[in-house]
Amino acid sequence: MRSSDLARRRPWAVLAVVAVVVLAGAGLALRLAPSASTASLVGSSGAATEVAHEKFGDDAVYVLVRGDLARIVLTEDLNRLVGIEGCLSGNVPRGVRAPGACGELGRLKPVQVVYGPGTFINSAVEQITAQLQAQTKSRAAQADRAALAARKLALSQGRSRTQAKKLGDGAAKLVYAQFAQDLIALNTKYGLNLTGAPRLNDPDFVYQLVFDPARGARVPKARFAYLFPSAGSALISVRLKPGLSDAQRARAIELIRDVVRMPQWKLSGGASYVVTGVPVLADDLVGRLAGSTLRLLLVAVIVMAVVLVLVFRARLRLLPLAVALGACAVVFGGLSLLGLPLTLASIAVLPVLLGLVVDYAIQYQSRGSLPAIATAALSTAAGFLVLLLSPVPMVRGFGALLIVGVGVGLVLAVAVVTAVLSVRRRASQGTLSRSLRGASEILDGVRLPLPPVRSLTARVIRRPGRVVAAAFVLALGGWALDTQVHVVSDLPSLVPQDLASVRDLGALQHDTGVAGEVDVLVQAPDLTEPKVVAWMRDYQNRLLRRHGYSAAQGCGRAALCPALSLPDLFRSPGSSATRAQVRALLDAVPAYFSRAAITPDRRTAVLAFGIRLESLDKQHDVIQDMRASLHPPAGVTARLAGLPVLAADANHALADPLRRLATTLAGLLAVLLALLAVYRSWERAWVPLVPIAFATGWSALLLWVLGVSLNPLSAALGALVIAISTEFSVLLCARYRAERAAFDPAEALARTYHSTGAAVLASGVTAIAGFAVLVASDIAMLRDFGLVTVVDLSVSLLGVLAVLPAVLVLAERRAVRLPRRGRRRASVAA
Repeated sequence: MRSSDLARRRPWAVLAVVAVVVLAGAGLALRLAPSASTASLVGSSGAATEVAHEKFGDDAVYVLVRGDLARIVLTEDLNRLVGIEGCLSGNVPRGVRAPGACGELGRLKPVQVVYGPGTFINSAVEQITAQLQAQTKSRAAQADRAALAARKLALSQGRSRTQAKKLGDGAAKLVYAQFAQDLIALNTKYGLNLTGAPRLNDPDFVYQLVFDPARGARVPKARFAYLFPSAGSALISVRLKPGLSDAQRARAIELIRDVVRMPQWKLSGGASYVVTGVPVLADDLVGRLAGSTLRLLLVAVIVMAVVLVLVFRARLRLLPLAVALGACAVVFGGLSLLGLPLTLASIAVLPVLLGLVVDYAIQYQSRGSLPAIATAALSTAAGFLVLLLSPVPMVRGFGALLIVGVGVGLVLAVAVVTAVLSVRRRASQGTLSRSLRGASEILDGVRLPLPPVRSLTARVIRRPGRVVAAAFVLALGGWALDTQVHVVSDLPSLVPQDLASVRDLGALQHDTGVAGEVDVLVQAPDLTEPKVVAWMRDYQNRLLRRHGYSAAQGCGRAALCPALSLPDLFRSPGSSATRAQVRALLDAVPAYFSRAAITPDRRTAVLAFGIRLESLDKQHDVIQDMRASLHPPAGVTARLAGLPVLAADANHALADPLRRLATTLAGLLAVLLALLAVYRSWERAWVPLVPIAFATGWSALLLWVLGVSLNPLSAALGALVIAISTEFSVLLCARYRAERAAFDPAEALARTYHSTGAAVLASGVTAIAGFAVLVASDIAMLRDFGLVTVVDLSVSLLGVLAVLPAVLVLAERRAVRLPRRGRRRASVAA
């Protein structure tokens, strides 16, 4: 109220302050950095994923090596793999004259750990060689001691020196025979047939280490699927450090791409590198966000300006749009001031906020009641509150930004419209004003015709019960069919399909057969306890068997495949019978392996599984089975983590029809409580709510008829429809009650629809036009959200305009009947 009074008294001062604030907001908004963080899209599963990322690195960036695997690992190409993996880890390989990207990775150190086929084979060579050397040295010393002892014993027994030497040689041979048994055990451990120290450039050794002749001459061993997914590919995993900014992550991905283009690492035989993974896809999406935002904003402004010129009956037709743009500048400037990024949800806020603020300005400019407009804004904000209950951070941010936008938009609409109208009245006799009136009269001739209000309301008033019954039946059908609407929330389906990273991710999934990695985060005071190691090994083996994996068949059609995991070290119970054995084995593990599987303090480890490329529903079933099978020993905690877990859980929550129904009911309840708080009247609160509730069912029905799928944004559409439809319904109800004080129902409705109804129609069509702009987006999530919203808001707007008169008439008749019943009961009692 005070802002409107100030705007009347000092309009130019108010306009100057608003202009400064808007310009400052616009300047700050231009500094917004786009972000497509995967966490904002799929949510968070609590601390498990955060801890896993902190300890073992962020979601992996993969370098897929496509080509004949036998040629890659059995030729000089293997040395190139060793070099490129060292380069990616920030260790500049020797002999590289111009390290370039390698050197920058070494300086910036954005990579936490790299493991791939080259490092694996090279580490195996070093580890086996070290074990052979240690065992050879130990057995040689033992043989010398045994020979000396045998000779001394023989001489003490009076035997000749020749006999003593012969017995000594025999004792030494027995020791070396035991060494042969140790060598057999070492071969068994690695699946090899070694007769001497291995070499990296020994094709026989590499073949024995990598390939499984029992499955095919060129088929890699199934247990190394995370390194050698198929006979036509190898895989390098690059885990970036957690906590990198969007800019740092983008630079790291750019450097990884530069590395694979370096001529030093070019492979022979047509083999190639593909840099892929969800972080790469998200990074590429960022580049599209900035351009998409600017394009959508320009188109939205043009479209809404045209719509306002055609449907808004006022001289200052474009003033509401100017106010809406100012509100967007302030809101997004505040977003920048808080250091928050520009996300998909932020972009989706633009047309919603433009439509809402245009509506406030139109209503107020049309001599609407400020209390009624404020009540509608409060109810709308209350409807948006339920978006904060979403399991997806992006949707929660969407709701929070809209709530703030409603408040900013209402204040600006009141202040600016009041100030502009005050200035206009003072200068009403000027030449410019007369010119504007002339232009307005010309535009009045091309405005869109309004529907025949009186005839429509007359028909509704004659049979209000039938109208409400028909509306209820349609809504009931929609609520029932809402359970059949499909929800899509996997990231590759929501982004522009022409992105190269989408195709590359498809190549990764085609070659590896998995969609990502599911980690079981295991924490305990001491993970070297034999019982803990035994549980981890048994849990992994049991899950792999149950979901179709076997060493003989490999991953095949298995839902889960083995990935780099701690239990791989302890395949036989004998290797982890005592804590000393476990610790000794961990001490001997190459650093590249240990950093990816267990922390140096031996308190946190991961059991990693590759999960097959399937629908998110099926992935969720597998993940739920993994959760249900988690029964760690006392003192050990085990939780699931990883991007597939987040995506599957988010999809399950969004696709749950009961959750969507609960969200809708919560939105209706929030609006009801807001209206009760303002009106202090049950009837005045529930009447505008009836067509709003029906609108949620009509929207669901239309979605089912059209076969449109939902995504994380449009899955929250029920709350959005409630919030925006509330505004239409509340404003019409308030105007009808004001007109009803002087006219009969038919005339009151006709006057309401000619004034407020026309403004509601103008603002509704403008909002729908703003949403329609999203259909032009090349980002699937925004495009589908825009399409669904256009359809649903059109139905909601027309439905509210059609059904509200019937509800008002029925409510009025009910109010008349109740006192009559009360008087009859009183007379009977008397």
